[in-house]
Amino acid sequence: MEIERLAFATPWVRQAFTDEMSRPWAHLEILRDPASGRAIGFCNYWLVADELHLLNVAVHPDFRKQGHASALVHHVLATAHQAKARVVMLEVRVSNHAARALYQKLGFRQVGTRPKYYADNGEDAVLMDLEMAG
Repeated sequence: MEIERLAFATPWVRQAFTDEMSRPWAHLEILRDPASGRAIGFCNYWLVADELHLLNVAVHPDFRKQGHASALVHHVLATAHQAKARVVMLEVRVSNHAARALYQKLGFRQVGTRPKYYADNGEDAVLMDLEMAG
């Protein structure tokens, strides 16, 4: 919950995570610091039929710019490949240039915009996807 609060302007509440984990298609991956065992990042996603929807990727501010977000996304892409997913999709804030650059570097492409997607400030979301090789 600490990482969630530090990473997002409108963080999920604990109950949202609890509810999410009760869904059979929902997954939460936690990245731990090998030295301390401390949680330093996480991602959560849905795997439904042949689609993987990446919901959140977050890294504790003390551990950013060290490749951890990239490692989390690579893990999700490996999961998608193993599950034979056809596509990985996500939404990202228009203003989140760092995340958008990471996703583009990993091969995601912008396929649309969701106007006023974020309830906290009405910001648009960029819809991105990555088609998985068969």
